[in-house]
Amino acid sequence: MSPAARPIDEYRAFYRDRRVMITGGLGFIGSTVAHHLVALGAKVLIVDSLIPEYGGNLFNIAGIEDRVRVNVADVRQQSTMNYLVRGQDVIFNLAGQVSHIDSMQDPYTDLEINTRAQLFILEACRRYNPSVKVVFAGTRQVYGRPDTLPVTEQHLVRPTDVNGINKAAGEYYHLVYNNVFGIRACSLRLTNVYGPRQLIMHNRQGFIAWFIRLALEDREIQIYGDGSQLRDFVYVDDAADAFLRAGAIDGSNGEVFNVGGMEPIAHRDVVELLISIAGTGRYRFVEWPPEKKAIDIGDFYADSSRIRCTLGWQPATPLATGFRRTVEYYRAHLHHYLPAADSPVSAL
Repeated sequence: MSPAARPIDEYRAFYRDRRVMITGGLGFIGSTVAHHLVALGAKVLIVDSLIPEYGGNLFNIAGIEDRVRVNVADVRQQSTMNYLVRGQDVIFNLAGQVSHIDSMQDPYTDLEINTRAQLFILEACRRYNPSVKVVFAGTRQVYGRPDTLPVTEQHLVRPTDVNGINKAAGEYYHLVYNNVFGIRACSLRLTNVYGPRQLIMHNRQGFIAWFIRLALEDREIQIYGDGSQLRDFVYVDDAADAFLRAGAIDGSNGEVFNVGGMEPIAHRDVVELLISIAGTGRYRFVEWPPEKKAIDIGDFYADSSRIRCTLGWQPATPLATGFRRTVEYYRAHLHHYLPAADSPVSAL
């Protein structure tokens, strides 16, 4: 049965014995997708450059390391991509530079990874595997400051930073290759994904993982402004399920989808919930740093009705449940995510 004809609720069966490649597969979301795919019987190839600052971590595949293949390679290497895409049924394209601050300080690296490398992958598919399905990890950052809430996919694409511009370009390349060259592709515009296996070594890849680390180490969390800004949050297993659906169902081809949380919540309420679950940590309100205020988008929460109607996806994990699972995971494995010199007291 073709993916187009398969009922939405049978998408998981699609992956048995399928050859699936995950770029950025040792990172946070990519490794979670890998765990799901292994459980579904897929033949998984993980491609990752293992650049520590970007979140690649071999411990992220603990428990499945003997059931996946790992190729340590950089998506910026065209010849490597030409070879690796061959024979794959689905490519989950999650390799990227995701730090907004880093993109402003080093825009050329962000351009190379989030734009030029995306062309390398798509050209490799066009030349060596035109029947493959590609699911791109997009971001809500492409919208910039919302005009209306909740934000739908019809909102103008108007990024406020270099990362958003390059991610938008990478996304549009996927859509062009779908529409012009017939490479089936789509993009998931992710909003504030959190959970186990996320990079917590520094605070440049999203505030929520950093807040989790500070709470676990019983340190002070600094909330910018009055903490009233609204966000929605997606637990990583829910985000992985969105990727699985998009990869298996051809109704996603040529589309972009918001992947948002259950409901918006203010930063201060997020922090209070996290501290209450962790039982450690404290917080204080501080002024916005100018470099972060300049690219902040204000309130944001997504309308995910398109992906619900097209692919049957909706968030399933309440924030409190996701926080409990995440806190438990890092309490058990924190030393795998921090350099030895940076490790907290062993009493966790």
